Amino acid sequence: MDNIAKSNEFSFRVDTDWAKLPAGWSFFEVADVATDSQDRVFVFCRGEHPVMVFARDGSFLFSWGEGLFKRAHGITIGPEDSLYCVDDLDHTVKKFTPEGKLLLTVGTPGKPAAFQGGAPFNQPTKVALEPGTGAFYVSDGYGNARVHKYSVEGELLFSWGRFGSDPGEFNLVHSVCTDRQGRVYVADRESHRIQVFDDTGRYITQWNNLHRPCGFFITQGAPQLAIIGQIPPSLKVNTRYPNLGARITIHSLDGKRLASIGETSPGEELPTQFLAPHGIATDSRGDIYIGEVAYSHFGEASTPPPWKRRCFRKLIRLV
Repeated sequence: MDNIAKSNEFSFRVDTDWAKLPAGWSFFEVADVATDSQDRVFVFCRGEHPVMVFARDGSFLFSWGEGLFKRAHGITIGPEDSLYCVDDLDHTVKKFTPEGKLLLTVGTPGKPAAFQGGAPFNQPTKVALEPGTGAFYVSDGYGNARVHKYSVEGELLFSWGRFGSDPGEFNLVHSVCTDRQGRVYVADRESHRIQVFDDTGRYITQWNNLHRPCGFFITQGAPQLAIIGQIPPSLKVNTRYPNLGARITIHSLDGKRLASIGETSPGEELPTQFLAPHGIATDSRGDIYIGEVAYSHFGEASTPPPWKRRCFRKLIRLV
């Protein structure tokens, strides 16, 4: 079986068994993933052990977070390898040390803001750091259509966005990233686009020709690249349509698509097929780590979920 994924100048070897889990452990499904300055891989999952940490070779290092989260959604590396963990069902953003010591909580645990009210948070989804300042942005999310900017101490500075399909409006704010110039990129999932803003929330432009952008990551190398996980349809009318989502795309920061990795339909028969790529990160060598939420997308009625073995993989960059 061919496990090489090629697209234009990009070539990867797909490793679906990279992570070496302890005996009897399972990810269940992987909401997001992050890598730190040592290339340790932090896997934020929805199983019994929410944060699992691996070395770059896939060997298991340690875990933490048991009992701390209602539902994992987004994880982001901050200064000194701190971790911003977004729990959408707890309506909070929590900052931890790499070993799991709690440093900061933003939001009221278990108490959502008013649905569609605009105040933080109602099922937030992801954090992005402002370069050089320690301030951070929160995409919010399932019950709001907002992006909030916070100081490094967790003080709300300002917010922007409302429901709609015009520029600056959102239809499920699913992820947020920043580049080195401080621009803010928002995955507006159900409007099938990425919107780009300056650091004051002023709309700049948008990228189209996407399908439900879900996982979203901007690399730190030169040049910076955007990697987007696009998920397949969920409506009965188009569930069986080909070439819609279930893929990873790589873009320049002007929105040009440089590569597309995946097959014409979701599945797990091939290593290069995806089901629901929800979380993405890269390491210092350009390898890509991809977490999937196949159970949430396809298998909530299935026990055990038939797709749980295909919830995390590594794309090893080939030179």
